[in-house]
Parts: sequence; C-alpha cells; structure tokens
Amino acid sequence: MSFQATMKALSDSTRCEILEMLKKGKMSAGEICERFDITDAAISRHLSVLKEADLVRDERDGKYIYYELNASVLEEIMLWIADLKGDEKDA
Repeated sequence: MSFQATMKALSDSTRCEILEMLKKGKMSAGEICERFDITDAAISRHLSVLKEADLVRDERDGKYIYYELNASVLEEIMLWIADLKGDEKDA
C-alpha cells in the first residue's frame, strides 16, 4: 500500500463521492460519469487516481469497464490509524 497515493486519492471530494457510490456495488464508467456534471475525461482521471491508490479495481466486460471498491486498502489505513492512536490505557 502506498500511503501517499491513498491519501492523495482521498483528498478530493469527487473521488470520495465515487467511493461512496461504489460502496453500493460495481458500476460502469458510464454510470459513474452520469452522476457528475464534469467531463468524462475528468472522471476517467479520478478513476485512474483511485486505481493507482488501489482503492478501486476495474474489470473489462466487452466494451464496458466496471469499477468496484477495494475495501481492504481502507481497512489497512484504519488499522494503521488505530495503531498510531495506541491503547488509551497507556496514555
């Protein structure tokens, strides 16, 4: 996991919205684009950043590309943060 790539990906509100949408299940790139008032190219770039951070996975099915959430990276981040916080009894 590249912590830097993950934090960069999570720092943008559009990318966070995309992750929220994918929480409900797999979606095509076209379905994702329909929900935003920005260019398809901009959404494609957001999806690339999410993919580089391993927050989403893609799968080609014919002429369509479907994206799905990769929650394991988010779980790793949560565990890392919890470890940083430490045991409150130690404080």
